[in-house]
Amino acid sequence: MNKTKKVALSLTDLRSNFKEVQSGLSNREAAEEANRCLYCYDAPCIKACPTEIDIPTFIKKIASGNLKGSAATIMLSNPVGASCSRVCPTEELCEGACVLNQATKPIQIGNLQRYATDWAIRNEQILFEAGEKKGKTVAVVGGGPAGLSAARELARLGYTVTIFEAEAQAGGLNTYGIVSFRLPQAVSYWEVDQVRSLGVEIRTNTRVGRDVSAEELLERYDAVVLAIGMGKVPMLGIGGEELDGVYDAIDFVKRTKTNELTNEFVGKRVVVIGAGNTAIDGATCSVRLGAENVKILYRRTREEMSAYDFEYEFAKQDGVEFRWLTAPKRIIGENGSVTGIECVKMALGDPDKDGRRRPEVVAGSEFVIPVDVVIKAIGQSRYIEMIEGFGLAHSHGVVMVTKGTFQTSNPKVYACGDVTFGKGQGEAMVVTAAQQGKLTAHEIHKQFASVTETV
Repeated sequence: MNKTKKVALSLTDLRSNFKEVQSGLSNREAAEEANRCLYCYDAPCIKACPTEIDIPTFIKKIASGNLKGSAATIMLSNPVGASCSRVCPTEELCEGACVLNQATKPIQIGNLQRYATDWAIRNEQILFEAGEKKGKTVAVVGGGPAGLSAARELARLGYTVTIFEAEAQAGGLNTYGIVSFRLPQAVSYWEVDQVRSLGVEIRTNTRVGRDVSAEELLERYDAVVLAIGMGKVPMLGIGGEELDGVYDAIDFVKRTKTNELTNEFVGKRVVVIGAGNTAIDGATCSVRLGAENVKILYRRTREEMSAYDFEYEFAKQDGVEFRWLTAPKRIIGENGSVTGIECVKMALGDPDKDGRRRPEVVAGSEFVIPVDVVIKAIGQSRYIEMIEGFGLAHSHGVVMVTKGTFQTSNPKVYACGDVTFGKGQGEAMVVTAAQQGKLTAHEIHKQFASVTETV
């Protein structure tokens, strides 16, 4: 029986808990920070940005009061630059490369990027125009960061683009998969509107393989971009997963962004299994929903966790506990609901193929943690059926592409974003997906141009 105490928490309190936690820079703060920039000629911050934003230029435009020009500079390089200003690990990328690290503290590049794009959002700015039509059509499957980036760039180059998106809204991870208190949906919606303003048709609630076939897209369009990301969290493969109180972390976060918040988590004891960014989101969401205690269980140690450092620190500030070298063995229930989780201690052995040391069970170390909720965050499954519907070569759902061109085994189909990232391969970040989408668009443009020249 659940012995946890109930704490009064109104719906107003809950909504307040999900407001953005970090406020943006004030006009004065932005001006002062922009004027600290050295505007380096050979700026290392540009090289450290996966989308190669001209950072000194956009900062200089802030300093001179040209906020629309600043936002346009950002978004030209990164079609989801407003979202990335909030979710990029800037301390590892642009800010980490800032030359001022050697003397004082780096420029707040992420916050300045947010300042410029927030101005554009508030003032409902449309930043780009579609190019002159070239008579070619492209289907983009998936309306997340990679798909939006590819579609935006293709439209600017003059192609007629249609996005096929399975969800009710485009935006993918930025719309549904990152917690509201870090990335409000309004930011993602504005980025979607930037793409739509170029004449890109976005067909939502349209799943390829159900509402339209892969064969139809291959027949009707001159090229197809596969930017479908990844799917749900897979099963743990342990007993008790069917009990009430067991959640998929992806669905759980999505619920907090699309449904009315409820007080069902108030006073609950929660464990999250996994230690990636999605696990952190599941844990911090639980805290904001009123959970009394939240633990993250991870079978390795902090050194092997895949969550960003700032996400880890954020979770600790929220009071989330971390149980390292701990793996679930079975979920315990009573009357169909979760009451506990049996765990086992682990020890690290030799490295896996991805370089991380392999966790091994410590014999006789079983113990039980009383809990009311279990949130699974152990990675995501792949859309293998859809990939095979296009007849593409893949490895366990990771689409094989030619390096540099993003072409798949079918020359008419290109792939970018998470669908091309395997375990231990590359950095599956929002900003990386955006860059791949942009580069894919230019490769398609190059391919069409070469065909035209030979005709």
